[in-house]
Amino acid sequence: MTIEKQPGFDPRLAWASEGGTLLAGACPVLVVVDILRFTTAVEVAVAHSALVVPERWAGREGQGLSSLSPVSLLGVPAGTRVTLASPNGATVSLDLADAGAVVLAGCLRNASAVAAAARDLGGPVGVVAAGERRVDGSLRPAVEDLVGAGAILHALGGRPSPEARTAVAAFLDAAAEQDVSQAVPRLSGGVFGQLS
Repeated sequence: MTIEKQPGFDPRLAWASEGGTLLAGACPVLVVVDILRFTTAVEVAVAHSALVVPERWAGREGQGLSSLSPVSLLGVPAGTRVTLASPNGATVSLDLADAGAVVLAGCLRNASAVAAAARDLGGPVGVVAAGERRVDGSLRPAVEDLVGAGAILHALGGRPSPEARTAVAAFLDAAAEQDVSQAVPRLSGGVFGQLS
């Protein structure tokens, strides 16, 4: 077993299809996290009893594809079949399913529920932060996906891998800093100052 599979730990964290595919050999359940669009859009649609068909991104807009904006899916009628294409979350989800894993979609809105369901399905559990792709196709880790993965990993508990502990720390640090200031910076005359 390779170090990338993080043996002896549960839960585990990996990035993108490459890391998630490695984890699929050791983790029967993988949670995909693509916070700003895909997995949040999936959660909103499924919460409204819609069905979501992930599709690999082919650089095309329209053509029967639904918007990745979670807000656009708030009023989706129950039973609607929604096709969501994305270069990150949808592609990672399909790659992990092809690798034989049970794939769940996680975001900040459903972190605890997804963690509980993943535990019920059996472990060890892996969380896969989708990240973004640069123009050359290389991975660009996305902070928002790290924080979202940290929320789910925090809810999973257990004996997290060092990678997973880093994500939990990022989530807790970000959450701990919320509403610590009353400052409201306003740009006026080319300078930010306190809104009066």
